[in-house]
Amino acid sequence: MKSITIHNIEDELEALIVEKSKKEGTSLNKTIKKLLRKALNISKDEDTSFSNFSEFLGIWEEEEYKEFETKISDFEKIEKEDWQ
Repeated sequence: MKSITIHNIEDELEALIVEKSKKEGTSLNKTIKKLLRKALNISKDEDTSFSNFSEFLGIWEEEEYKEFETKISDFEKIEKEDWQ
């Protein structure tokens, strides 16, 4: 992927982009890419409601989550004798 530098952005435009970024809880980079996609009629299914590192960490399927919860359930139990 390439990077693009934009010089001499007007203060009003910058303020609007920063405001939109804060309102949506996304980075300036994501906000600008989203605005460019919209302006160019390029759609991309993407959840931008939160910062997501799934490309690096992955996301568990429901079955995987349930299996993990089952396997760690013993750690939820408090052994009173350990705390006396």
